[in-house]
This record gives sequence, C-alpha cells and structure tokens, in this order.
Amino acid sequence: MVKTHARFLAIEMRKAGHSYNYIAPKVGVSKSTLSIWLADVPYTPNLATINRIGKARAASVEVKRRLKQETFERAKKEAQNDVQSVSTRDLFMLGLGLYIGEGAKSPSATSFVNSNLAIMNLIIRWFTESIGLPKRNLRMRLHVYPDTDQEQSLEFWSSQTGLSEDQFFRPVVDVRKDKKANKSGKLPYGTAHLTVKSLGEKRFGVFLARKILAWSDRVLGTEEIAGLV
Repeated sequence: MVKTHARFLAIEMRKAGHSYNYIAPKVGVSKSTLSIWLADVPYTPNLATINRIGKARAASVEVKRRLKQETFERAKKEAQNDVQSVSTRDLFMLGLGLYIGEGAKSPSATSFVNSNLAIMNLIIRWFTESIGLPKRNLRMRLHVYPDTDQEQSLEFWSSQTGLSEDQFFRPVVDVRKDKKANKSGKLPYGTAHLTVKSLGEKRFGVFLARKILAWSDRVLGTEEIAGLV
C-alpha cells in the first residue's frame, strides 16, 4: 500500500514537471526505481526544475572556469621557476632551435619565415645578440593576401620589429584561390619573410648560412650525414 501511494505521488510529480533528483527523496525510493515507474510518463520540466538545472549548470561552469584559471596560474608560476632568466647560452640555443624549424636550409642564404610577432622578434634578437649581426643587415618581405591592408601590415611589422620601412621589400600578394579561402582574415598582417644581407661583410653572407647549418648538424647529430652530401 505504501509503495502504491509512493508510486502514485511519483507519477503525479513527474507529470507536474519535476526531475528524478527532486522526486526520489520526496517519495523515498531510488532513481533506478523511478526510472521503472515513470518510464511511460510524459515529462516536460517545469519552471522550478529548469531554474534548478540552470543554476546547477551555471555553478558547474563557474567551477570549471575557476579550475581552469587556477591551472593557468599554477602553470605560469612553475614555468617562471623552471625558466627563470634567459641566459646568453639559452638565447643562442633557443634561436637555433627556431631556425632549425623555420629557417632556410640553404648553404648560400640565411632567411626565416613566420607570422608570429613574438617569434619573429626573438629570431631578430638571436641574429643581433647571439650572432652579432647589425640590424641594418636585415630585410623583410611580407607575404599577404588580396584582402590584406598592405600599408597597415607594413606599419605593424615595422613598428613592432624596429625595422625601418626602407628595410622592407615590396610585398608579395598570394592570389591562389585555395589559399585565399583558407587564410582570409586569419593572418591580418600576413607572413613575414626575414632575410640577412651581407652588405659587403663576408661573415654575414654565405659563411653565416653555412655556419648555421653546421650548428644545426651539431645539435641534431647529423654532422656525419652532412659531410657526405
């Protein structure tokens, strides 16, 4: 008799739009029992249920947001302890690693390509501080897309890298249809192609390109392979 009454109450509350979480403690049965009793009962959540669900979700979102922020803060703190200050040696090895990834592999030219300003500034710092290259020996060419504001892009890269506008070559506009669809709006300032000019100093010409390749082979352990080429 008690169970029959409990089932009747459960059905009525379900019809009224209440959730299993709300009904179960009211009638004193488990949610698994309710799922059997109420399997065929039409259910449309009422306003109170919707509000409870909304608050629960909002609370869950806030908890996740806070945990995410705490994770970022902890990672930042640990990163500061791990890296500390960047030494001269650190800068040299970091720059070489970047060049191995994005630099020219030619034995006769030194160049570097990237669209990320922070990375480009770091490689410029590598050239000037680690290698001793005067900044006047650097040239840049922007590769842009038909929808790119070329004047704005030139001003951006010049102001942010410290290169004067007369150190920039004429931009290259990529008009390939497949590229236009994929890159439109994603690279508002285009991609920067940085090149080293010797300006009459042999150590910054072919010799520098070959020296960087030798450094790379040393780090990658490919010296013997390079010697066979």
